[in-house]
Amino acid sequence: MFSQIHIAACVGLLYPAIASAQVTATGEYLARMDTDGDGRIALAEYQAWMGYAFEHMDANRDGQLTADELPGGKGRTISLAEHRESLAAMFRRQDADGDGFLSAKELAAPPR
Repeated sequence: MFSQIHIAACVGLLYPAIASAQVTATGEYLARMDTDGDGRIALAEYQAWMGYAFEHMDANRDGQLTADELPGGKGRTISLAEHRESLAAMFRRQDADGDGFLSAKELAAPPR
């Protein structure tokens, strides 16, 4: 499974490319992720935002991150489906009230 550590490493490698997407407050973060403007984050919005690193690391666009595409050139192949499921599990943990959406408060909360 694509762990939170792997995601953090991927984002760290892509930091120069995503610096323009940097946000400084939870409200800004929610606004950037909230593509339909309803004031909350659905799973698909979360996966799209958090999947940015995967998409940019997948050099050959085959939906798989192979060792040569991973930080350090090591690790097992990770599929886009596995990555999305990992993100879905993180989303469910953050969704404290279980309503299927993330509020600004849930986004700002430490990972559970």
